[in-house]
Amino acid sequence: MIKLMRTPSRYVQGPNSLTNIKEHTNNLGKSFLVISSKTAMKHTKDAIVESFKDSDSTIQFELFNGQCSNSEIKRIREIITTNKIEVIVGVGGGRTLDTAKAVAYYENIPVVICPTVAATDAPCTALSVVYNDEGNFENYLFYPTNPNVVIVDTAIIAAAPIRFLVAGMGDALGTFFEARTCYRAKADNLVAGKVSEAGYAIAKLCYETLLSDGFKAKATVEAGAITEAVERAIEATTYLSGVGAENGGLSTAHSVYNGFTILPEAEKIMHGELVAFGTVVQAMVENFPMEEIEEIIEFCLSVGLPITLKQMGLENVSKEDLRKVADATCAEGETIHNTIGDVTSDELFNAILAADSLGNKYI
Repeated sequence: MIKLMRTPSRYVQGPNSLTNIKEHTNNLGKSFLVISSKTAMKHTKDAIVESFKDSDSTIQFELFNGQCSNSEIKRIREIITTNKIEVIVGVGGGRTLDTAKAVAYYENIPVVICPTVAATDAPCTALSVVYNDEGNFENYLFYPTNPNVVIVDTAIIAAAPIRFLVAGMGDALGTFFEARTCYRAKADNLVAGKVSEAGYAIAKLCYETLLSDGFKAKATVEAGAITEAVERAIEATTYLSGVGAENGGLSTAHSVYNGFTILPEAEKIMHGELVAFGTVVQAMVENFPMEEIEEIIEFCLSVGLPITLKQMGLENVSKEDLRKVADATCAEGETIHNTIGDVTSDELFNAILAADSLGNKYI
């Protein structure tokens, strides 16, 4: 049994850390392409330009179209080739970052990741979630290496709408429980090896950090401040969650997210919000002890994560559509099959109903 663990080459976190981006990328190349959404570019371009002002490197900016799809990946690759770009920089949310990683892989160039929100654990992982142009989940892309540099500017992240940080906590919430499932089943993690003790410990620390600092961090950010609790929560949602998930593996919670993406009604639900609900579903699938389920639910309620279909705006979704969600969740190749004894579509359908019913009793 071969255990395997990988991490980004360099992880940088702190207020205004983006102003030092050139310092952390000196050895990667001389020509840079920054891809970013319009909003993210508005908040970061000046800092990036300032960092490069006394450099002999060239830097170009390109607006991201909003979807990590094969067509967008192809478009950015053409810009890289035409302009002989040596380094790609992804600035923004998860889909921007995943696109940058995909382009870097196909073009065999270094990638620098600069999240502007803490909504997912995408920054540190060696994978991308690819969607079609309509926003439906299509497939995962797995890479042989993690990002070269990850720069997490907590001043920018703390200034973003609070929903992003809360969603990041939801994404991170599933990290330990999915890793535990893979650890017990001796299933492969996301780097095609078994779960190491270090990977498992990072996943566990992610959950412990959420419990100790998540609520404090939310309250602090809502007050427009940054404290150690905020720094710890952001580290949990980016580094601990990303490295923990990649090296610990995925199971039910993330498959539930993938399943729900087939519903048009789920389009406005954030990834981490669905993963939080998926964690409750996983608890029902694996029949967690009630004490543990209550701990998960109480955490979700404390920070504002959904634990019912109604909270996600899905209260009118028919049982027929939920069965389709269950079928998609249990499709061949989904990580739910890392569960000991496996999970059928019928079992998952019933777990969704049970999770929703249980959640409603706590509202």
